Amino acid sequence: MKPRYYPPEFQKEHFHCPLCGVYAAQHWNELKVLVPNSHFINSPFMSAYCSHCKKRSFWFDGRMVVPTDSPVEPPHHDLPEACLSDYEEARDIVSRSPRGAVALLRLCLQKLTPHLGEEGKNINDDIKSLVAKGLPPLVQQALDVCRVVGNNAVHPGELDINDTPEIAHQLFRMINFIVEDRITRPKEIQALYSQLPQGAIEAIAKRDGKQ
Repeated sequence: MKPRYYPPEFQKEHFHCPLCGVYAAQHWNELKVLVPNSHFINSPFMSAYCSHCKKRSFWFDGRMVVPTDSPVEPPHHDLPEACLSDYEEARDIVSRSPRGAVALLRLCLQKLTPHLGEEGKNINDDIKSLVAKGLPPLVQQALDVCRVVGNNAVHPGELDINDTPEIAHQLFRMINFIVEDRITRPKEIQALYSQLPQGAIEAIAKRDGKQ
């Protein structure tokens, strides 16, 4: 199961370091400004010192400015290769252009649906097909969140992504949730099942009326 990701947050004592990627304690320091030939004064700058990699991230007025990468979770390790570049590009630009990031995540979703057994031509039709095949409601909702928010980024409607950038950040979690549920969990269960004794597998098949 994919471990939970804790994004960098202003003045949080623990999070996944944006520099080394490890969940670690962060020690905060206020950066003061030296007035020439005078004294130090307060500034809106702070730094967070990572107890693991011994490096610092820098923050201005509550927002991380160094490194410039947005504090969103990395792609799931089972995200298909075809989707990876769109996810990473969205991650790179989300702090500067939430709308652009959401549009890329919509494209990422469209490239993902063929890996879920669908055509990948129309996201709405693909979701409908998955629901007909018994898709759990929570996964359907995650897919539709990505679809509807993505459509608003490409064809502006009632939702202004640039006014609600936190929605863009949540979409990264939705994509990873879909991958975890639809790709990773079945793969892990199948791997365990295949390790059962052959006799047990044959007995199960006989029980269920399978040849």
